[in-house]
Order: sequence, then C-alpha cells, then structure tokens
Amino acid sequence: MIQLAELEAANEPLTISVETKGKPTIRRSFAADVPIVIGRNTDCHICLPIVSVSRRHLTLRFGSSGLSITDSSSAGTRVGGELLQDETRTYVEPVLELGVGGYLVRCEMPSMKKRPIRGDVRRDIHKKLIEQLDLARRPKTGLVDKVLRQEVEEVLAVLVRQQDVPETEQARLIKEVGDEALGLGPLEQLLKDERVSEIMVVDPNVIYVERDGKLELTGQSFSDADALRATIERIVTPLGRRVDESSPLVDARLADGSRVNAVIPPLALRGPCLTIRKFRTSALSFDSLVEKGSLSSVMAEFLAMSVRCRKNIVISGGTGSGKTTLLNLLSSKIPDGERIVTIEDAAELRLLQEHVVGLEARPRNLEGQGEIAIRDLVRNALRMRPDRIIVGECRGGEALDMLQAMNTGHEGSMTTTHANSPREALGRLETLCLMSGVELPLSAVRRQLASSLHLLVQQSRLADGSRKVTRITEVLGQDSRGEVVTQDLFEFRQEGYDSKGKVEGRFLATGYLPSFIEQIGLELGRPR
Repeated sequence: MIQLAELEAANEPLTISVETKGKPTIRRSFAADVPIVIGRNTDCHICLPIVSVSRRHLTLRFGSSGLSITDSSSAGTRVGGELLQDETRTYVEPVLELGVGGYLVRCEMPSMKKRPIRGDVRRDIHKKLIEQLDLARRPKTGLVDKVLRQEVEEVLAVLVRQQDVPETEQARLIKEVGDEALGLGPLEQLLKDERVSEIMVVDPNVIYVERDGKLELTGQSFSDADALRATIERIVTPLGRRVDESSPLVDARLADGSRVNAVIPPLALRGPCLTIRKFRTSALSFDSLVEKGSLSSVMAEFLAMSVRCRKNIVISGGTGSGKTTLLNLLSSKIPDGERIVTIEDAAELRLLQEHVVGLEARPRNLEGQGEIAIRDLVRNALRMRPDRIIVGECRGGEALDMLQAMNTGHEGSMTTTHANSPREALGRLETLCLMSGVELPLSAVRRQLASSLHLLVQQSRLADGSRKVTRITEVLGQDSRGEVVTQDLFEFRQEGYDSKGKVEGRFLATGYLPSFIEQIGLELGRPR
C-alpha cells in the first residue's frame, strides 16, 4: 500500500474515515492536491478488500476549489443521495459521506468549513443575477434544464469575481446562489442527504435538520427573507396552492412525496418558516427494523401474523416517532387478493400489492372552495367494496367512521393517532369520536372502541433519537363499569444508557397470550 505523509490534525486539509460493521474505523489524513485512490487493489491509498468494491473504485483530489471525486467503478459511488458513476464532480461541502460497496467513507475538509459571507454581498449578487437574466419573468414550474443552469453559473462566476469574495469561497457561493435562484437554495443538499429525515427552517438564517434522530444546526442560510419566500412559492405554486398575507399557512407535498408546511408573517414572527418531512425513498422491512433495534423479531412476527389474521390495529405515538413507517410495513403484510383502500391527508404510504386504491384529501382551492376532508373519503370508501381500509391518521371526526367500518365487515383495517401510550390512545380516540358531531353518549363510544379495536401498537422516539415499538397491547373488551379493558403483550423495558448516550434495554413478552392465539395457529397452518 502506498504511504503518504500524514499531517498533524491541526494542519490536515483532508481527513478520510472508513466505517464498516464489526471492524474498527480507519482514519487517515492526506495532503492537498494529491490524487487519493480508493479501491480493492492493495496498491490503493485506501484498500477496501471486498468484492463489491472495484479494483480502483474512485479517486479523490482535494484543492482550493473543493473535493473532486472521479468514479471509475462498475457499481458507482453514492455521494449523499446521488449516484456518481463513471464521471467527475466537485463538491464544496465541509463534510461528505460516500457509499463505496458496503463501506461508509467520510471525507472531512476543515478548510472548506463555511466562512461567513456578508449578507449584503449575497443579496447584491442574487439581485444582479435576477436582473441580468430576468429570472423573475421565467416560468416557475417545470424542471430546470442544464442549459439554464449553465447560463446561470456563468453569469454568477462573473458577478462573484466582481465582489470581495475569497477565491476558496467562490465555488461554494456560485453553487448556493444558483440553487437559491433556480431550486430550493441551501435545502438542495439537505434533501439529497439520506441521513436527514426532517428539515426545519426557523428563519432565513437558522436551519436545523433531524439526522439519525437528533436535531442539528446546519450552519446553512438563505440570502434573506425574500429568498426564502421565493423558495416556498417555488414549492407550492405548481401544486395550485398559494401563500400570502391572506393565506399565511400552507401544506404541500414535493414530487418525491416529502411533506411541506410553510408559515409566513404575520403569523411567523421571525420571518418565513418552513418544515419538510422527507419521504423515505429506500424501502424498509421488518428485518431492517429488527436489525436497527426498533423491535424484536418475535414482535415483528406477531404483528405480521396479526395482520394476516385480520386484526384491527391502531398505531399510536408522538410526532416523528415512525408511525407512518410502521403502518406501511404492516400494510405490506396484507395478503394478495384483497382490495385495499388507503386514505391520507398527504400521500405517504407505498403499498406493493396490485389491488390498492389510494385516496388523498384535498384542501380548499384559491377561491376557498373544493375541500374534500378525510372523513368524506372514509365514508366514500365504504361504498367501494374494500376488504380493508387504511387511514394514514385519525385526527378528527373520521375516527368514528373508521371504528364503524372496522365493526361492519372491514376487519384488518389500520390507522394511526397521536398519543403517548396505548391508554392515552384510547382516550384520544374517544375525544375524536365525540368531536364527530354525532350525538353519542360516552358509553356508546367506549362500546364501539371495545368491539372494534384489537391491537394498540405504541411507537416512541427515545431520548437518544432512536425509534422503538415500546408496547403492543390487546383490547379485550369492557369491564362491569364500562371501561375498556386492555392487556400488554410486549413491552420495551429501558435499563439505562451506554457510554455513547445510547438507550439500553430489552424487548420482553409479558407472559400473557393473545386471545386470538388459536387463530394464529390456524393461519400458520394455512397453505400459501
């Protein structure tokens, strides 16, 4: 293996860390302007000896303009959310994560860390760009083609050179202002980062993300409030939505399924506020959740069999706890040959079965008319001859319609709701049913709950950011006082934290058998 001079940490321009499961992390530092080859061959600067890595997989070269990555592999190199294959690209981010075979290669460039560029410089460049190319008059819908992108970058290169901007910062500034003018600005790279699950723009200068369950301040920013406002409009306008002083709240969905919420002044006191919950493009499985420690293999098998046995299931949990992800996985266990109707506020479910009818609620249009609520869709679904109905989330009077559907021949239906425990989930469903506008006594609502629901699954996000199924509870009926009786079947028992602050604990079966254990036995013996 070629040996390079390794610099002291204080002076290192490029540090490369290689991580793989079950092996210690490789960490090396390299000088600038030296090509660094990573591959399977032993003469590479960093040797990754597995067959999924090509002999000379990629070459890195770090200089004043950024990190140049040349892929020469057969399978490609994943850079954030992009696949780089048989080409060269230059990146200016201070930290890049590369997927090379089964390895995670992390490149750190301290000298590329973002230096503050005066806001008036960014605003001046952005304004001159719009004036010179008349971008304000160009259509805001459709994809940005390569010709326009190249035209914008050429003009920006001239404008940036006219400003007092360090040479090492010019490439980054050109990319950032170009993204701001044509795309989603500093959000572009965050949307490509597969580890980022949520993006939270507090104001034009403060952007947080949730990465691996933890909140992080990104250091990214928009030029000003107008640039952020333009980004919001670029998202919602093609969808027929609007955001202005008369309608300062908007919900929308990006083309990839990511959910967007925006609030502008006067409601948002610090300037326009934007939240994006990214849609996961890679499919999860129960095996992957078990591997990540979200639940035990026994719990996963029990939930899968409960779906096959047509049990009505409610998944409860807090915001961002993973309810929709678990609902998607449970829905995937529905046998082929059944007619499924999904109803969502914003479409997030991705079912693999062929016979699936997906319905999505519709907000009011620009004239304030045309709203179709979830409750309207649930009622309509009952006329569509469904075998199962799946509602993304019950948050209003549709809870009563959902319970009635579960109790009138649509067993095996599922939904989610916000609650901190199975018992609180029952209380919330009671409240939602009472909000339906139907004059029902509480005792009747509880009878409906006791006869309709079979399982409550509690999904939680813990202090270390991990998401776990903390409880699986069976609904057994009512007691003599009319209270809904439940019994825990599985639970996660937290036992403390390890040296890295990760939650430690065990998934336990409580010892109580589900009342439908015989049905599970029959299902196991059923020919497939």
